[in-house]
Amino acid sequence: MDSVRQNAFNAFSQFGIPTSKHEEWKYTRIGGLFNKEYFFAKTKPTVTISSAKLDALRLPGYENANELIFVNGIFSFELSTIRSSSLVVLPLEDAANNNEYAAVVSANLGHSAKYLKDGINALNTAFVHGGVFIHVKKGQVAEHPVYIYHISDAGAENVFSQPRSLVHISENAQVQLIETFSTIGSAESFTNQVMEIVVEKGALLEFYKIQNDAATTNQVSTTHVRQTGKCYTHIVTISLNGGIIRNNLNVVLEAEYCEAHLYGLYFQNGQTHIDNHTVVDNVKPNCLSNELYKGIINDHATAVFNGKIFVQPDAQKTNAYQSNKNILLSADASVNTKPQLEIFADDVKCSHGCTIGRLDEEGLFYLQSRGINEKIARSLLVHAFAIDILEHIKPVQIREYVNKMISERLEFDIA
Repeated sequence: MDSVRQNAFNAFSQFGIPTSKHEEWKYTRIGGLFNKEYFFAKTKPTVTISSAKLDALRLPGYENANELIFVNGIFSFELSTIRSSSLVVLPLEDAANNNEYAAVVSANLGHSAKYLKDGINALNTAFVHGGVFIHVKKGQVAEHPVYIYHISDAGAENVFSQPRSLVHISENAQVQLIETFSTIGSAESFTNQVMEIVVEKGALLEFYKIQNDAATTNQVSTTHVRQTGKCYTHIVTISLNGGIIRNNLNVVLEAEYCEAHLYGLYFQNGQTHIDNHTVVDNVKPNCLSNELYKGIINDHATAVFNGKIFVQPDAQKTNAYQSNKNILLSADASVNTKPQLEIFADDVKCSHGCTIGRLDEEGLFYLQSRGINEKIARSLLVHAFAIDILEHIKPVQIREYVNKMISERLEFDIA
């Protein structure tokens, strides 16, 4: 671990904090976040979350779920609950020194740095501590979903946290991961989070990220997925609130016949900013990926979508599709979108595209002509636009939970 940290610190010293001159950060400026004082937990959680506060943050169905809880970036075994016998959960440092898991940690910890050439990713690795290793046993299905809570306690002062996790889904195993972010208190929080996931042959991953924090919170959230054998991944990212949010999602298809589905919905208002950067790297032939991101931007909010599909020379017979669609609800809202293909093979089927527009005026007129007032009509149209993403949230309780938050937002936003 010491050598991993040192190499990452050297990379951070080289790259520094990205500015607008960095092409991948052209529309997202985070330099100002580093001009503030933050509390930074060093080795273990130094605050205790009361049961009442924790209950208010819990996802529906938590009584039947594995709950893994980070407090200010440090994993807390005391607050966490493991219900599935198919899971092995260890401190990351212990896994790195465990004969059974050391090779997995060595091969995968820090692999995201190959795709994220910036100081933010390196900063997390340079100070990695208090992380967690999650292992799903070979041939087993995690009968309970895994809820991962990132909690920042900003009740007394600004908080800077860097959660780190490594997930290993063994051959023919299955698991559902649901990740959320919450802040307690009114001070500012900045979360720089990295999760690296390895999916082996015959395994199945469902991953859901839900972001609905206060406007005083900021985060850079990285999810890096390696599909090392013929396997299936299903990933949904829901971003509803937060000051500045940057999501990095990398999916690397390293074996033949891998399949990956990426869906995203961002619904921003006020002065908030959302930046979704995705990479799908097709390394081997006969793989399929499908990506659909939708954005709803209101008030003075801003959004960025930058999606890249790589098809490497050996990745013949690749099928890869990417689409980004946006609705602007305000004249002051804006979005910058840039879908990209880089193809180095000649026998592939790939497409990409993007749209930016307003609500359908004809649809709005039709609903109003049927006696529906304008506010409700606009809400119905926005909800219909979002439903394409919501239907891909497979756990019913989580889908209803997200749907409720969007409905509440529509009542507040659409005037």
